[in-house]
Amino acid sequence: MSLFFFLLLCFSISHALPPPRGFFLNCGSSSSTNLNEIEYTPDEGFISVGNTTTIKQKDLVPILSTLRYFPDKSSRKHCYNFPVAKTSKYLIRTTYYYGNFDGKNNPPVFDQIIGGTKWSVVNTSEDYAKGQSSYYEIIVGVPGNRLSVCLAKNAHTLSSSPFISSLDVQSLEDTMYNSTDLGSYKLSLIARNSFGGDGEIISYPDDKYNRLWQPFSDQKHLTVTSRSRINPSNFWNIPPAEAFVEGFTASKGKPLELQWPPFPLPATKYYVALYFQDNRSPGPMSWRAFDVSVNGLSFLRKLNVSTNGVMVYSGQWPLSGQTQITLTPAKDAPVGPFINAGEVFQILPLGGTTNIKDAIAMEDLLESIMKPPVDWSGDPCLPRANSWTGLTCSKDKIARVISLNLTNLGLSGSLPPSINKMTALKDLWLGKNKLTGPIPDLSPMTRLETLHLEDNQFTGAIPESLAKLPSLRTLSIKNNKLKGTIPSVLLQRKGLTIQASPENMPSTNNTGQFRVANS
Repeated sequence: MSLFFFLLLCFSISHALPPPRGFFLNCGSSSSTNLNEIEYTPDEGFISVGNTTTIKQKDLVPILSTLRYFPDKSSRKHCYNFPVAKTSKYLIRTTYYYGNFDGKNNPPVFDQIIGGTKWSVVNTSEDYAKGQSSYYEIIVGVPGNRLSVCLAKNAHTLSSSPFISSLDVQSLEDTMYNSTDLGSYKLSLIARNSFGGDGEIISYPDDKYNRLWQPFSDQKHLTVTSRSRINPSNFWNIPPAEAFVEGFTASKGKPLELQWPPFPLPATKYYVALYFQDNRSPGPMSWRAFDVSVNGLSFLRKLNVSTNGVMVYSGQWPLSGQTQITLTPAKDAPVGPFINAGEVFQILPLGGTTNIKDAIAMEDLLESIMKPPVDWSGDPCLPRANSWTGLTCSKDKIARVISLNLTNLGLSGSLPPSINKMTALKDLWLGKNKLTGPIPDLSPMTRLETLHLEDNQFTGAIPESLAKLPSLRTLSIKNNKLKGTIPSVLLQRKGLTIQASPENMPSTNNTGQFRVANS
């Protein structure tokens, strides 16, 4: 769900901290800029496709004044790629300000993708109509050493182009949001608010992980200010102390009923974290006791909140429609209940991934050829609607590449030996290109049925190892620079049709085609 912030960002400023760990990109820009004590660098080096432009509008913060857009209609996705630590955890924020960059006065609608998982639809129309930008956040676990963030057209994009203004990839601590198995799920932000305030967004450096805590005010509730600060390190999610400065309360003996998030939610499961602190000065009576319920269901009973603060959460809580949080005070509580802040994330199941051997082989092929398809980035197979051009993959959760058709794409370069790791491949069609070098040993590809290498510039001998492909029915190697004749062991293979140049055929056959019938 889209969130927004004003074009002129007003963040609270606190004491200096070391720069946050991660990548902070000012998309489409040719120079670095500093925003809220964070250096945003140009996005070149993290993506190799797309066009850039500048939005000529006054009072825009620098990260909104440039963008990168992707007009290529044939590309299935456009990906940013980041080197990351294995088994790491990241918060990703994508920011969009349309600014009528294409002169159509109609913001495009498109998809955003993390690895092989569709994250969400990007629709900035409502925010743009209000003169505002949009941002989305997601928390992900990264099992490998690469992380991709991709944009892709969908059925609603029409003639427009996906675009992006800035991209944050912020490293998180292992303890943060650790109740969710990020190897199976991702956490897509629905709302993150500090209650009671109506002024500045809390972010870096007050939140050293560069999260955005939007102020949330409600005239139905009393707002009070805390007289003591919490220690963020005492909380798993390490919230900023500033998120506890203000909060909502109710009179002694009265329940506090809060409708939050302020919009209805689709029926599914969510990660919910609520933050509390007694706002009074530390002392024997500085505590509050109450029950917490969400939509009438008990979230936590007999919660005792002191000036040190406390966080309560559920890793998978079902929500649907409008959410109501109710804090019911204990009978003997000297003061009413109190709440400072909250976070809600939608739990997204992992969309799957490409088999690691297939993915490595495709990455090796990507590096071995010149001018590959522009969408060869991110996960090769997933999401299925956004697989790499030329690939057909299985429908398994761990997808296998079963067909690779790059016929007549003007490719040059060579075939890496690791291509034989793609052992589920049935069809390998590379004809009518300018590929050079030897034909590698393909014998591990036992499911390969058709192999088209014709009309290239392959050199060397025709490998005898091709005879070890038990499923091979068609072999086309004509019009190359191969030396010698087809090995006899290959000619003896029954049920195999071979197409080769006359100089590579046996002297008894100059037709360019050889077929051994099944016996």
